[in-house]
Amino acid sequence: MIETFRFALRGLAANKLRSGLTTLGIMIGVGAVIVLVAVGTGASAAVANSISALGTNLLTVSAQGGRDAGKPLTVADARALVDPLGAPDVATATPVVTSGNVSVTQSDTTASVRQFIGAEPAYLEATNSTIASGSSFTSTDLAEARKVVVLGATTASNLFSTQDAVGGQVLVNGLPFTVVGVLEAKGGTGFGDPDDMAVAPLSTVQNMLTGYGGLSQILVTARSADVMAQAQAEITTILSNRHGIANPARADFRVSNPTQVLAARSEATETFTVLLAAVAAISLLVGGIGITNIMLVTVTERIREIGVRKALGAPSGAILGQFLTEATLLGLLGGGLGVAAGLAASGLQISGITPVVSWPSVALAFGVSALVGLVFGGYPAHRAARLRPIEALRHD
Repeated sequence: MIETFRFALRGLAANKLRSGLTTLGIMIGVGAVIVLVAVGTGASAAVANSISALGTNLLTVSAQGGRDAGKPLTVADARALVDPLGAPDVATATPVVTSGNVSVTQSDTTASVRQFIGAEPAYLEATNSTIASGSSFTSTDLAEARKVVVLGATTASNLFSTQDAVGGQVLVNGLPFTVVGVLEAKGGTGFGDPDDMAVAPLSTVQNMLTGYGGLSQILVTARSADVMAQAQAEITTILSNRHGIANPARADFRVSNPTQVLAARSEATETFTVLLAAVAAISLLVGGIGITNIMLVTVTERIREIGVRKALGAPSGAILGQFLTEATLLGLLGGGLGVAAGLAASGLQISGITPVVSWPSVALAFGVSALVGLVFGGYPAHRAARLRPIEALRHD
């Protein structure tokens, strides 16, 4: 075994450039498998985090097909959902209006806020949002439509940099607002920054920005995560009665359960991950074909060497073992370098997604690289072992 291994290393070292290029093909394949599976896993984790960050007992009621289709959602609808008799599993219902890409200015700095939200004070608790500094707006602020606002962490950083935002003045589409609080950062998910937002009293946002049309959403919290399905059914019944809907298929609202959304999106990202892994596996196949090609060339170039060794008594098994070892070493070396490259690349953000390394995929990719070398080196090695000494010695 030691002699076979030594001969294999000598054979690879005799053609360093050729061996290096073959190894590069395997390295790219293994690295691609690791990185693409990590991206798929990271995307799946990002979806799960973004949904769970809103709360495990939160239901979202939104208008179906736009505000012009059927009756709009109203504050009265939200109040009707908090009914101990008709909806015993509903704890709170918070009306929400949203205005996208609102221009907010502080001194000489202007930022476009992704979501400017109008809601009631209960919104922050319903969405698991925590005040980092300052305080939330109050029921009095809501009743008097005061121009106060709570900023997301990203928005506060963009507008005030290192300054304390609490107590500061900002212009929202040219209208003055006072910052009363800043939210703790929830962290990016790769699907939009959840901290690039601002929350103000519902009455204020309707007065200044959106008008008094239909609501964008109603956020409903169930009494516990165990009664989500019951709460969803109660919401559907109440709103169907209020909107005069006899056929559920033609409802003008939609009730979203985060557990259902999470399951659907998880299934989609798993399919996406499998697709990425399949594409990356093609690179390994190409690398394996490269090993076959290189080993066939090597056998052709070393026919006289094989003939001399056989004439001196080397058995076919020794020749077979040498060339199989060379091919396997190429696969292992390329696999090891591919694992290192894949882990290094997985430490970077890719398209806003933080990859999450799947260690089973790392082990599988490395194992397959060795198997690729063994399998694709089999035919050239078998061909070398079958050469007759007299024919090999006559070869030019």
